[in-house]
Amino acid sequence: MTMTVLQPPGWAAPIGYANGISVPAGRIAFIAGQVGWNEQQVFESEELAPQFEQALKNVLAVLSEAGGRPEAICRITAYCSDKPAYLKARSELGKIWRRLMGKHFPAMSMIFVAELLDHPAKIELEATAIIEDEG
Repeated sequence: MTMTVLQPPGWAAPIGYANGISVPAGRIAFIAGQVGWNEQQVFESEELAPQFEQALKNVLAVLSEAGGRPEAICRITAYCSDKPAYLKARSELGKIWRRLMGKHFPAMSMIFVAELLDHPAKIELEATAIIEDEG
């Protein structure tokens, strides 16, 4: 599938995300907010980076059920309840991202919130993906 990055002329290049993505028609997969728990809804860590990794793996597992690969993701919204931990872990989060997503950077938003529903969640990721029509 061909995704077109939307980068207005003269704008500084964003780091680690795209300002916008345009995609041709296909099947749309909406992936609900995924927190950093395992398949049995158990948190194996209270630290941000391991939770981020598990949440992203959860997003990719749901996407895989729709027949999609990481490159199909065109938008991710992240909700984080610990801004200082996020800022401290940015380098580690980037390494996790590159290991699971490669150099694919969709449109993204980071929203800091007071808390998340599932304790002790520190981050929640939701995504939208466009999966090519078969045929």
